[in-house]
Amino acid sequence: MSWYTGDPTYDSLLAIALAFAGLVAVAAWFFPSSYGRFSTPKFGLRLDPRLGWLLMELPAPIVFTVAFLAGPRHTEPVPLLFLAVFLIHYANRGYYFPLSMRVPKGSRGTFSAMIVAFGWLSTSLHGYLNGTFAGGLGSHLTDAWLTDPRFLAGITIYYASYVLNIRSDAIVRNLRTREEVATGMKVYRVPEGGLFRWVTNASYLTELTAWAGFALATWSLAGVYILALSAANLLPRAVATHRWYLERFPDYPRNRKILIPYLF
Repeated sequence: MSWYTGDPTYDSLLAIALAFAGLVAVAAWFFPSSYGRFSTPKFGLRLDPRLGWLLMELPAPIVFTVAFLAGPRHTEPVPLLFLAVFLIHYANRGYYFPLSMRVPKGSRGTFSAMIVAFGWLSTSLHGYLNGTFAGGLGSHLTDAWLTDPRFLAGITIYYASYVLNIRSDAIVRNLRTREEVATGMKVYRVPEGGLFRWVTNASYLTELTAWAGFALATWSLAGVYILALSAANLLPRAVATHRWYLERFPDYPRNRKILIPYLF
C-alpha cells in the first residue's frame, strides 16, 4: 500500500497542500488567525463570527461531495462510510457550531474576511484531496478494510474525539447566557468540567485527535494534511489562549496544561 496514489494531478496538489501546511506552521506563530478574542482590524474587513465560520467551512463538504461522486468507487460501502463520516463532521463544525454561537447583540464583527479567503483555499484542498481519495484513489478502502486494525483504531479515536469535541464546545458556549446575548453583554468566564479540568484548550485537543483518528482510519496523506494544517493553526492559538486566561483571571487553575493533559 503506497501513501502516494500515482495520479500526477492529485499527487501534485497533495504535495502543494502539505507544503502549505508547513508554511502555516511557521507563519501562525507570527500572524495569529484574526478571529474571536484575537481579532484585529489591521487585516481589513471583519464579519460576524457566525457568518465568517459558515463561509470558511462551506467549501469542504461541497468539494468533498463533488470530488467523491466523480470517483469510480463512490457507490461502494467503505467509500460511502467515509462520505457519511465527513458530512456528519461538517454538519456539526460547518453549520451547527457557527449558528449556535452566542454572540452579544450589537457586537462588532470579529472574524477577518482574510481568514475566510485563506480558509477557502485550505478547505477546498481538504475536500478535494479526501473526497477524491475516498471516492476512487484509496484502493485499500474495500470491505476488508473494515476489519483492519488501523481502521478500527482510527474510527474509534475519531468518534470518541467527535463526542468530546461537541461536549467541549457546549461548555464554552454556555459560559455566556442567553440573557447576556440579548442585552449585548460580553462576559468572559473560566470553562469548567469535561476535559477543561486538565487543559485550557479542550476543543482544540479533541479537534486534533479527531483528525488524527481520521488520518489513521483512511490511511492517507490527505488525512495527514488536514491534521497537520489544523495543528499548525491551533497550536500557537492554544498557547496564546492559555496565556490570555492566566493574565485575565488571577485565580485561573495553575494545574491546567495548554493542550495535552499532564504534559503540555
